[in-house]
Amino acid sequence: MSDTITADLVDLDLSADTKEAAARALAERMAAQGRVTDLEGFLADVAAREAQMPTGLDGGIGIPHCRSAHVTEPTLAFGRSAAGIDFGAPDGPADLIFLIAAPAGADDAHLTLLSALARRLMNTEFTDALRAETDAEHAAALIRGEETDPATAAGNAADEGAASVGADTAPDDSVAASAAASADAVTGPAAPDGDRPFRIVAVTSCPTGIAHTYMAAESLEKAGREAGVEIVVETQGSAGFTRLDPAVIAAADGVVLAHDVPVRDKQRFAGKPTVDTGVKAAINRPGDLIGEVRDKAARGLTTQAAPAAGSTPVERAGTDDEGYGTRLRRWLMSGVSYMVPFVAAGGLLIALGFAIGGYEINEAPSVMDHFVWTQAASWGALLFQIGGVAFGFLVPVLAGYIAYGMADRPGLVPGFVGGAISLTINAGFLGGLAAGLIAGGVVLAVQKVNIPAALRGIMPVVVIPLISSAVVGFLMFVVIGKPIAEAQKGMTDWLGGLTGANAVLLGALLGLMMCFDLGGPVNKVAYTFATAGIAVANPSDSAMKVMAAVMAAGMVPPLAMALATTVRGRLFNRAERENGKAAWVLGASFISEGAIPFAAADPLRVIPASMAGGAVTGALSMAFGATLRAPHGGIFVVPLIGNPLLYLVAIAAGVGVTTALVIVLKGLRGATGPAAPVTGEDTAPAPAAGDAGTSKETVAARTV
Repeated sequence: MSDTITADLVDLDLSADTKEAAARALAERMAAQGRVTDLEGFLADVAAREAQMPTGLDGGIGIPHCRSAHVTEPTLAFGRSAAGIDFGAPDGPADLIFLIAAPAGADDAHLTLLSALARRLMNTEFTDALRAETDAEHAAALIRGEETDPATAAGNAADEGAASVGADTAPDDSVAASAAASADAVTGPAAPDGDRPFRIVAVTSCPTGIAHTYMAAESLEKAGREAGVEIVVETQGSAGFTRLDPAVIAAADGVVLAHDVPVRDKQRFAGKPTVDTGVKAAINRPGDLIGEVRDKAARGLTTQAAPAAGSTPVERAGTDDEGYGTRLRRWLMSGVSYMVPFVAAGGLLIALGFAIGGYEINEAPSVMDHFVWTQAASWGALLFQIGGVAFGFLVPVLAGYIAYGMADRPGLVPGFVGGAISLTINAGFLGGLAAGLIAGGVVLAVQKVNIPAALRGIMPVVVIPLISSAVVGFLMFVVIGKPIAEAQKGMTDWLGGLTGANAVLLGALLGLMMCFDLGGPVNKVAYTFATAGIAVANPSDSAMKVMAAVMAAGMVPPLAMALATTVRGRLFNRAERENGKAAWVLGASFISEGAIPFAAADPLRVIPASMAGGAVTGALSMAFGATLRAPHGGIFVVPLIGNPLLYLVAIAAGVGVTTALVIVLKGLRGATGPAAPVTGEDTAPAPAAGDAGTSKETVAARTV
């Protein structure tokens, strides 16, 4: 931690009276050292993180922290307030303030050092020494773990053991050995025998994964030692995590899950007495959590047993009361999410092939037989043929992963087989949907059959793939394949016949769908409809018009939000204005999820305005006859678009409509009620990892 904090980053007489002022004072010290490149942008990220959950802890500690693109290296600033500052802790103001700044791509080693500090904050000797220190250099040395004060040397030595990387994620050898030795004997949730201590496994995690995660782990471990309980903690933080040994989990008598983000692989702990709570509860009252687990074990209260072998990934991710319609949508989205990367890669390669070799490149011979290194046409043919191979996987991947969503890995083989048959019989995209659903259903049915124990070992490898593939193949070839192929042909012919007003209306409808939920299911339906039309060797002109309209409409919401925050910034708070800067790039890249922070903060104004602009853009794109062979790329594939200038006019018109509506609607709100704060606390969330939908893949998180 020697490079993380210096005396210049310590303020022992912090005069701020609010958490915003405290963060600014400490951030200014970071900026003065060149560790923060954009002070206002960094403070917006800190405020966005603070809005997710207060960072005050019992014991007079405040730990505002975030990961930000405006931070050059992991940095820690410390301030001590005589009057105390309210950071939302239950026991009152904080006098020890630690501002932790991590770069957006911080490496694991530095994040581990920051997590070690978080664990040390749970040691009262460490915090008492900081309160008594009068020299900034010595305070920085104390935080770095250097022995500068003989009176606190013993306490710091004890802290170092608790702060080691090994303590973060794995049990010591004696605990692991004893747990493994008794794993076979402990088969249920009953309390342990009197000759050994009660055993608990725990998981801690917080949104940033820097501070609260490790402080909660340290607090639980300390409370466990005081209570005579063996406790092993898995910290799922930004520095990664080491999974608990299955033997340790098996030997545990209870489980504590202290988290503010989903626990990874939560099913590992099924069937045991479990306390499921927020991460701050583990910091503030670890003894109570341990007592709750012991009480549940004594009364035999456990969670549901681990999922059966036949249960599916989709079912495990959902809730027990979900309807069939919800599960069906998730099964279909599972297939679409795995298919889209093939669409993007194949479509862009084909588009580049056309750009380099011309539109006659689809008639070029195989590059295996004819390839001239110095001819552009050969390189165009190479890209086109690679893209064609990638496109050949679309329907099998769609079908295979729909079946996977229903029946887990046993569904993959019949799903892929059914998807390949769909291509063979020209049933296309619709055939892939049907094949995937049939394959998943057949596998689930086979798994329900009572099989003799002697045959269970070969079921997933031989019996299930054999039977399910045969059934799916029979149904696709003989029973339903031809009707689906006719339906696919009818849809293709309908698209090919779209002209005039019908085409414009379809463009407006697709634009509405693309902007309705900004990457959600309705958006995915429109995007999948468009990509299905071009996922053939020679797509029709109408199919390429549909693809162009869909991509243009999807670019409108983030670009409009970016423009609105630029021309009327006072209508948006600081975090939204920062998000607006990123929205320029996201919108230009066809990532409509860039508008999600704005829609989440003000859905009744942002979503209708976005839909209006999307409808205008989709309709104009179809009316102008713009075409697009690539399924992705945004403004970067404009050279590959038919009628590119009119296409940009359509986008500009939609952006203008949405921007104007948002400004008017927000202005009306300001006239009838309080306007969004300009300098106050920011509450709009920053884009999070995972928000990006699968149609446009991933939006990098600025603040986690």
